[in-house]
Amino acid sequence: MRIEHINIYGVVLPVVGGPYRMASATVNGLDSTLVEIVADNGLSGWGETCPIGPVYQPHHALGARAALEEICPGLVGADATSTRTVAIRMDSRLTGHGYAKAAVDIALMDLLGRHLGVSVGTLLGGAVTDRVPSYYSTIVGQPDDTARIAREKVEKGYPRLQIKVGGKNLEQDAETVHKVWEAVGHRVRFAVDGNRGMTAAYALQFDLLCEGIPFVLEQPCNTMEENQGLKGRIRRPLYLDESTEDLNAVLRAIATGMADGFGFKVTRLGGLTKAAVARDLCAIRSLPHSCDDAWGGDVIAAACVHLGSTVEPRRFEGAWIAQEYIEGHYDRENPVLIEGGHIKVPKGPGLGVRPDKASLGNPIATYGR
Repeated sequence: MRIEHINIYGVVLPVVGGPYRMASATVNGLDSTLVEIVADNGLSGWGETCPIGPVYQPHHALGARAALEEICPGLVGADATSTRTVAIRMDSRLTGHGYAKAAVDIALMDLLGRHLGVSVGTLLGGAVTDRVPSYYSTIVGQPDDTARIAREKVEKGYPRLQIKVGGKNLEQDAETVHKVWEAVGHRVRFAVDGNRGMTAAYALQFDLLCEGIPFVLEQPCNTMEENQGLKGRIRRPLYLDESTEDLNAVLRAIATGMADGFGFKVTRLGGLTKAAVARDLCAIRSLPHSCDDAWGGDVIAAACVHLGSTVEPRRFEGAWIAQEYIEGHYDRENPVLIEGGHIKVPKGPGLGVRPDKASLGNPIATYGR
């Protein structure tokens, strides 16, 4: 089975319910890139990458498409059953840009699963559950509003919350955490996510102001070095998210002991193949982690859920998908949905979702023979 041609689609995903606010950015809509790999036997596989704006990470939608323009012509005719062979070809044509290569890797996994008649979870080592926990991520907002939303989401069945802070003053961030704790207490596990928006001094003061409240502090500072400097000085687990730019960064964080857990993004790590390596590195040290992505629709959501289904449940922090923040689905018959704070693993071969091509419009680029 060889790659016959590759289609690239652009899809705009509006944010519903008002802008999505983090410490580093405010987002009103996202530009997602879908990759369809068509094999010479007529089967196809789908991948997706959707950076959350141009400042959350050094990734952006037009950058993904420019990278794919460099990469994809050289993939035509490649053996579609070997993700390693294709990965070598991609690296020979373009250095870096793992978030763009990730869409190709995911599409190949989907295609291979369809070819073999097995799920992507099976290709990743085998699912240990058919239903994974999700978590809800609040935006940076007023303390009382955030506490109200937290209470509502816990009542809907979410087992974990992620509370966004940063971009406001120290006292208001601390008040938000206290209000959420008063609202939900021990009924839910929660993380407080700084999204790189804190200085080390800010993080230390924030830690003191939240004394007695059990939560994970996720990516408070911008750089790996700043976050490493907090170890032993704050009194709660430190998770890394944006700093895990590739597998080398993950390995460094594990080897030095700076991270107590991770918020993994599949496309940031370069796709499902590399994300599975990160999963296994964490298993060696019994480190918890999530299986998420920055944004996107049913395709990337299915990829995250399949990967999450292969993680030992006691170490799994959940799969964040954008479903609650966007309208519509690529696959209306088999949408990826959060129900009762959990997500059913899509059934069927490959990812288990098939985008409706008629709703996507014409490809913005096609590479092939």
